[in-house]
Amino acid sequence: MTKRLLLGLALALLPACGGGAASSKPAAKAPVQRAAAPQSSAVTKMVQGALAAKEPSGRERAIQLFREAISIDPNLWEAHYDLGVVLALGGDLAGAEDALRKAQRLSPDTIEVVMALAEVEARRGENKDGAEILGDYLRRHPQAADVQARYVSALRDSGQVDKAMVQSRELLAKRPGDAAALAELALCHLAKGERDMASLLAQQARTANPKSAVAERVTGLVLLAAGDDARAFAAFAKAAQLDPQDTTARLNMGSVLLRAGAYPKAEEQYRAILAVSPEDGEAKIGLAAALRGQGSRERTEKWNDARSVLEGLLAREPHNVAALFNLAVLHVEFLKRPADARPLLTRFLADAPGDHPARPEAERYLASLKETPK
Repeated sequence: MTKRLLLGLALALLPACGGGAASSKPAAKAPVQRAAAPQSSAVTKMVQGALAAKEPSGRERAIQLFREAISIDPNLWEAHYDLGVVLALGGDLAGAEDALRKAQRLSPDTIEVVMALAEVEARRGENKDGAEILGDYLRRHPQAADVQARYVSALRDSGQVDKAMVQSRELLAKRPGDAAALAELALCHLAKGERDMASLLAQQARTANPKSAVAERVTGLVLLAAGDDARAFAAFAKAAQLDPQDTTARLNMGSVLLRAGAYPKAEEQYRAILAVSPEDGEAKIGLAAALRGQGSRERTEKWNDARSVLEGLLAREPHNVAALFNLAVLHVEFLKRPADARPLLTRFLADAPGDHPARPEAERYLASLKETPK
């Protein structure tokens, strides 16, 4: 993906008389009819929950208030949506999916619900399901360019590159010369191994908008695929400068540094992300890899630090397959605690999609561990 979708909490400030969607919602087609106006007490609970969720320690209180709102008025789709967002931000992806699907059933044409649900599916590794959700919405709303841009990413992430290219070209027809649309098409060509075309499109994106962070990120990815790590890093650094709020560029910078074996510098990038986004799971995975790379038989404390990071992530996101696999490898290859790796590998194989690239290696690890004494 060129840019990760950040789930945003909807402060549902409804009119005092109730009814209708929040004024802060984008101009998406609202449900044609409601069986009844939402109950005012449910709306009050929902607004209280939204305010609580903005407080650093208010997550659990917000969840409780949203659930109380739903118990009062099960048809209040905004409360299901807000509950799903808060659960997703806290790492409860299964709970988030359930809440967001309920919101979708109640308000199938609200764009935030569709985008948030697709993002949760992507975080769970179910990119095909996310693509189907976005595709269904797009068939009903063919002019929804933002959804189409996310649909391209979901198709590409699920391996449906040819379909992604078709959608990307349609997106360009809606947004001629748009840097983000050109960047999406560049990534499609890159996924097919067509680096020259990807490079050309990335350059067109940069020309269309010299201040586009997305275009710089894609340029970095093209350079990275060509093995030009130094110029890729420079492109990612420029993207981070152009858009300081988006952490994707720093994640890419960290990846380049990991690939170069510059583990302390990689650690700096991941810690910078976590300073502004403390629950960023991808940054925690990267940080654990950077710490692991700094460890040795003489400095096992770094390996234990990596273990603590991954265990903390799993405490919040028990189905995070990247954390499960990386922690299992840490136990097997570095900490020499194979008994601790077995349940992690079992959980990984239960949760990971069938086409997950680490699945064969996890199966080999588990088979070998069964042949060794505990």
